Amino acid sequence: MSEHPGFTIWFTGLSGAGKTTISEIVAPALRERGLKIEVLDGDVVRTNLSKGLGFSKEDRDTNIRRIAFVADLLSRNGVGVITAAISPYAELRREARATMGERFIEVYVQASVEECAKRDTKGLYEKAFKGEIKEFTGVSDPYEVPEHAELIVDTEHETPEESAQKVIAFVEDKIGVAA
Repeated sequence: MSEHPGFTIWFTGLSGAGKTTISEIVAPALRERGLKIEVLDGDVVRTNLSKGLGFSKEDRDTNIRRIAFVADLLSRNGVGVITAAISPYAELRREARATMGERFIEVYVQASVEECAKRDTKGLYEKAFKGEIKEFTGVSDPYEVPEHAELIVDTEHETPEESAQKVIAFVEDKIGVAA
């Protein structure tokens, strides 16, 4: 039995906002504090758990529901879960929150489409702006900004380390663990 309660840090934001980068800093820092941590990164989940799904609204919803299912399963068993998936629709984030209750920590990784496009190493935004990629979040498909996130990190004005520190401090305060 874990001495700390499970929780889910639900990073949400546009592609390229910094969700994965921040999670790669937060996860080892929380492990150093003695917590069991699992990361559910959107790209990795799509390759494994959600292989074969496309990017229609229905497929995106299915993907997010699968992530929420696994996050709930792990977090209710004392594991800290970090999700790093765009999760563009408020309704699905509300579903995840309703399922996990107090274990759900929504973190909005805020960055403009313009900034994310500058960071885009895969050239996806350029293709989306040209109409070569349909249903691209923030360009041709909506991203619904969280209205009640527990934490907002602004990656246009903070380094990844500064954003990660905010998340770590929030978790330390919430579950009573320190470095």
